Amino acid sequence: MKQLLWIFSLMMLMTCKSQEANIINQLSKEQKTNNMAQESIYQFKVKDIEGKEFDFSSLKGKKVMVVNTASECGLTPQYEQLQELYTEFKDKNFVIIGFPANNFGAQEPGTNATIATFCSRNYGVTFPMMEKISVKGDDMHLLYQFLTQKSKNGLEDNEVKWNFQKYLIDTEGHLSKVIAPTTLPIDDEIVSWIKS
Repeated sequence: MKQLLWIFSLMMLMTCKSQEANIINQLSKEQKTNNMAQESIYQFKVKDIEGKEFDFSSLKGKKVMVVNTASECGLTPQYEQLQELYTEFKDKNFVIIGFPANNFGAQEPGTNATIATFCSRNYGVTFPMMEKISVKGDDMHLLYQFLTQKSKNGLEDNEVKWNFQKYLIDTEGHLSKVIAPTTLPIDDEIVSWIKS
């Protein structure tokens, strides 16, 4: 009888171990699927404001702020603080990438050349500026599809609410935070994130 009890106990233990292994395998598969769903910003190549190719994979290991900009917006003076932030942290693995966009109130009507001159002359912008794109609607740029869709960025669904919305990308190329347009570039939330 003891022998039967011992065999039964052993069989139960093996069944539990088998079920535990199945659960671990299932969790591992789900985690891999979730990781695969989260894309990286490094897959994108865009054109800079002078028409040259800019490869986001060149930013590996850096924290990145992506911001949609406009020259005729009430928030346009944020260029000054963006430049201040860039100057302070550019040598500490941080970069700002500006994307002019005319999606809100037609506040970025200029050509790439006009925008480049405006940024340089009025705000001394030295952080990388890209060519003008669309950040919402049917012609939304692929990069902004990544930034706004949880199925691609792995963090959240969101929409670009206005000019100067900020997207913070971690050193692995993944979306880390979305910052409202009215939040100033030198806000503690942003500076703390860069320093962390």
